Amino acid sequence: MKSWWMVAGAAGPELQLRETPAPMAGPGQLLVQVHAASLNRGEFITGQGLLGQLSQPKAMGMEAAGTIVSMGPGVTGWQVGQRVMGRALGGFAEQALLVAAEAMPMPDHFEWVHGASLPITYMVSHDMLVAQGELAAGEWLLLNGAASGVGTASLQLAQMIGAHTIGTSGQAHKLDALRAQGLEVGVLTRGGGFREEVMRCTGGKGVNLAINPVGASILAEQIESLAYRGRLAIVGYVDGQFCGPLDIGAVHAQRLLIFGVSNKNRMPAERTASVADFTQRFLPIMAQRKWVPLIDRVFAFDQLPAAREHMQADRHIGKVVLQIA
Repeated sequence: MKSWWMVAGAAGPELQLRETPAPMAGPGQLLVQVHAASLNRGEFITGQGLLGQLSQPKAMGMEAAGTIVSMGPGVTGWQVGQRVMGRALGGFAEQALLVAAEAMPMPDHFEWVHGASLPITYMVSHDMLVAQGELAAGEWLLLNGAASGVGTASLQLAQMIGAHTIGTSGQAHKLDALRAQGLEVGVLTRGGGFREEVMRCTGGKGVNLAINPVGASILAEQIESLAYRGRLAIVGYVDGQFCGPLDIGAVHAQRLLIFGVSNKNRMPAERTASVADFTQRFLPIMAQRKWVPLIDRVFAFDQLPAAREHMQADRHIGKVVLQIA
């Protein structure tokens, strides 16, 4: 079968399309015929990212959707031929393994590209908004970089919870698209310059939860934008800045909570619990409302390098997906 790998090249990491044997389902795994798989920014970042220092070639693709071909020992509750979506081990391939405990049945109204866009992205949002962020109905959520895959997933999840939303973007057409998806307040800014509007919208109180996929360049202003007992989720660093000023006086006086969001070292039981909660509480709402993940663009299987370039150029609104015949 064909599969995409990341390998170390002379000028840095390179994507390589290989011919490899099909994997076999091991304990707790599902082997699926992949129909679509989506891109996640973190899986392409070496050093500080999910790839580490890339000492060995790595099969790429973290989330995928397809039909079950076979099941490994100990797997129950699934059937061969069933439509499934989940965290993938090498999802940019014609066949891939899914972690059975983190797999979800695809809603009837989902197309393959929708199923491929949910498993990692929405579980990260669930981690931020529900598991750690404890966002409640009526609270305010600040989404910096709102047009990203995690941003658009968090926008939907916030609406299912009943929270209010403020989103930022450096491009006006992205904010227009997000307003059509239910974003209440859009702030046109790249990086900082959002606190004044946050305070105006919240009556001077600040937001209850802020999402930071950008990095340390906006950290100080996000701290200033939080309400009493506000929470701040650190989920990315596309600005490449890992250190920034932290007003510990504000953290102290306002009783703020700052937490990290990453699947890199997360315990399997934690991931499984998030999947179970999302499947039971939120997936039925998506089915009832006929909601789907927001898809920006679909690329053919052999166009992964172009898909990565499109995502890294920050042209997208929502998810970038590979369609696999």
